[in-house]
Amino acid sequence: MSIQKSIGAAILCAGLFMAAACTTMAEPETAGVLTPKAYLIAEIEVVNPEPYKEYVAAAGPIVAAYGGKYLVRGGATEALEGAPPAGRMVVVEFPSMADAKRFYDSPEYTDVRQGRIENAISRFILVEGPAP
Repeated sequence: MSIQKSIGAAILCAGLFMAAACTTMAEPETAGVLTPKAYLIAEIEVVNPEPYKEYVAAAGPIVAAYGGKYLVRGGATEALEGAPPAGRMVVVEFPSMADAKRFYDSPEYTDVRQGRIENAISRFILVEGPAP
């Protein structure tokens, strides 16, 4: 084999080796893609305050266990447009829609949720935040 062919073959092999190394070391397709946060927004009209307090005490640790963070939990409200909320407003931030759904469907929350259903009129809405 001539020197030129040998050099060409070596360059080709080096190129193939580099391409293979780059391919095997590449980041997964999802790397660098950030998941939008999710927000659980609840409007809760408490009809039986004393038993509802048990629900509030039990729900907080479960929210935290699933990555949730309370941003709003009661407090003053003011309707700027439309009808005012029927009761208290709650906003919980979760790392993702999947995390929020895992919380809501979890066995722990399913057991506690009945206390809210029996003692309040609620509306829960799950909203995905903007892409990071």
